[in-house]
Parts: sequence; structure tokens; C-alpha cells
Amino acid sequence: MKIALVDSGIGLLPAAAAVRRARPDAGLILSSDPDGMPWGPRTAHDIAARALACARAAAELDPDALIVACNTASVHALPALRAALEPALPVIGTVPAVKPAVAAGGPIAVWATPATTGSPYQRRLIADFADGVDVTEVPCHGLADAVERADEAAVDLAVQAAAALTPPGVRAVVLGCTHYELVAGRILAAVRTPGAPEPVLHGSAEAVAAQALRRVRPRDDASAPVEPSLVVLRSGRRESLTDAALGYAAGRGLVVPSPA
Repeated sequence: MKIALVDSGIGLLPAAAAVRRARPDAGLILSSDPDGMPWGPRTAHDIAARALACARAAAELDPDALIVACNTASVHALPALRAALEPALPVIGTVPAVKPAVAAGGPIAVWATPATTGSPYQRRLIADFADGVDVTEVPCHGLADAVERADEAAVDLAVQAAAALTPPGVRAVVLGCTHYELVAGRILAAVRTPGAPEPVLHGSAEAVAAQALRRVRPRDDASAPVEPSLVVLRSGRRESLTDAALGYAAGRGLVVPSPA
């Protein structure tokens, strides 16, 4: 099978790594938009247009499912993507993991981009799944951009700033941007409270990968052997993983070894 993933940048790496863990034989198509990133400050119409361009470039390679591995694009572009590509190509969006995070009760924190924090979309999500639970929305200024650049110093500063806005003793932290999962260890270290139970981090990569694999369209040649492969599309151009992507374990783990 082949699974395509769309994001403005390297936020698609955690979901891609989750697909590869679940199905080591799966081919992966990573379609990002370095020419137009970041998507967050753009209008909803522009985000949808750019996400659709990335999705169409990936669809030309005949994937079996497409993951919108970006919270911003899932909010603004999912209806357009599904209208354009389904039912021929299943499209799976990314939703912040508020529902599983509140299962053990609160308090919880939702880390997200400033554009998403306090948005009607996030507020509806909290109202639907976290009624009666103490939820703190934490704007993470500059964190996604720092992760995208693999700028360790900038990541640390952004994480510490967000941690300072996170109440001590939260039981869970929802990672409301796919980029944040790439630095989950640093976030966990920053939100630990001495003497309190360690908070649980809730990303979306594992759930969205599992949903994509459940929705994979059957192939007529499903019995044929498939070798794992990796195609990287950057604004429609075939390229290699960037040095920034390879700076993360999730990126390095996607590289297919050359035949001996």
C-alpha cells in the first residue's frame, strides 16, 4: 500500500513514522509546501488552495489513502479536499486529542499555535469533549517555526515560554500542532512538576495513522509483494528529506536503506 501525507512542512513526520511502525511495508508520499509555509497566517481560502495543491501532487502517485497531517489544514481545507478526492481516495484529517486527554479527568492543557488557541474550532472541541474539565489553552509562540527549522535553542525558548503558561500539576497536555510531537520529550521535561505525577502527552499521530490504515482502499494487486518506499514532494517538486527533517528521529526512521 501507499499512504500520502500533506502538511505545510515537517509536521507530517510523526504521522508518517506511525504509519511506518504499523506497516513497515507501506510506501510513503510526503507532500509539503515550503514555498507557501507557514499556513497559519493565511486566509482559510488560501490554506485550502495550497493544501489541495499538495494533495493533488501526491494523488498523482496513486496512494491508497491521504492523511492531512496538519491541524490548520484539517480545520480549513478538509471539506475541499474530500470534495475533490473522495471517494476514490480516502482523506483523513487530524484532530487534537482532547477527547482521550480528558478521559482521566483534569486539569489538562492544550498547546497550540497562537492562531488556533482560542479559535472557534478549538473552543468547540473543548466544549464537546471536555465539559466540566479544567482546560487551559496555551499559545505556543514560535514553537512550530522553531521545530520546522530544527533550531534547538529557539525550540527550548518557545517550550519554556509555553510551559510558563501551563498550570503546574496538569494531568495531560494535548499537542495541538503536529510539529510539537517532534519535540515531545522536551515538552514533557518542561511541564513536569516536582512531587506530582508526570503529565501524559497526547498527540494525534498514532490515531490518524491507524484511521488511515483502516480506510485504505483495496487494490486488485493486493497479493503482489510491496517494497517500502519514500517519495518527498516539496511544493510539487521531487526532492529529498531536508537536513531539518533528518534532525529528528521520526525523519531518520523513514529513510529506506539502499539495496546491498
